[in-house]
Amino acid sequence: MTVPEKPALSRLFRMQWEEAQNSYVLLYPEGMVNLNQSAAEILKRCDGKHSVPDMVAELEQAFDQRGLQDDVEEFLRAASERGWIS
Repeated sequence: MTVPEKPALSRLFRMQWEEAQNSYVLLYPEGMVNLNQSAAEILKRCDGKHSVPDMVAELEQAFDQRGLQDDVEEFLRAASERGWIS
């Protein structure tokens, strides 16, 4: 499955901080997905405005890391397959 050029969170899902879980969660009508920090940081940037290269550049700068392209694209492919992004 391909990753959208400018991914956006699907309308069926809502991401929010859940104090009880002490993490970000992805809410949908049938349940909830507990997100790790990396997943949350990527999904925060899935606003339909950021391109994948822009997202990677922001993440690499924010976390003082290099070489995140493959990991970000792999996560986005999985998120797309699950219907989290479009």
